[in-house]
Amino acid sequence: MFTGIIEETGKIISVGAGRIAVQAGKVLEGTKIGDSIAVNGVCLTVTTMASSEFTADVMPETLSRTNLGSLGKGACVNLERAMAADGRFGGHIVSGHIDGTGTVSRLEKDGNAVWVYIAAPGSILNLIIEKGSIAIDGISLTVAKVNAVEFAVSVIPHTGEETTLLGKKAGDMVNLENDVIGKYVQKLMGLGRADGSSSQAERDEKLLNWLK
Repeated sequence: MFTGIIEETGKIISVGAGRIAVQAGKVLEGTKIGDSIAVNGVCLTVTTMASSEFTADVMPETLSRTNLGSLGKGACVNLERAMAADGRFGGHIVSGHIDGTGTVSRLEKDGNAVWVYIAAPGSILNLIIEKGSIAIDGISLTVAKVNAVEFAVSVIPHTGEETTLLGKKAGDMVNLENDVIGKYVQKLMGLGRADGSSSQAERDEKLLNWLK
């Protein structure tokens, strides 16, 4: 389990042949073979380590369903070690299992912060609420705006400096993980079907009946 508080950014050394190699520093401290490191929010298992890099096995499924497969040598990635049992819970519950990808629509400066707008599919947006949590490339963020086609987060200077998010431009792909609590509520309440055929009206009616 992770918290979405990025510890450092690393650089891709190589991706391919079922393996990813990442240049890193801080996240290697105390890490051993078999431990988990989230790379852009994707939970990966460390298979080899050196003084300033690690490798992990990646399935074709992972590469095709996340942005890892589109990253080339030198690309910056967000890194976080799995949460220690005695650590502070600074973000929110992040599993490292990506629900889908979104596309950066635009960035807008707002005082000392920057608005980042991300277009996403309905399956992702249905589980996003204003003031709720979302993990973008592994970064725990609070949703400030959401509509039928996109959502937005406001990024403070510290987050911008410590992660890759403000280095994105319109059209860039990002990994998205919905709040796990919302996913369980949706499943247990039958608010959506696996084939996506349940309409918004049907989901709203089920939710209202449950709240009565």
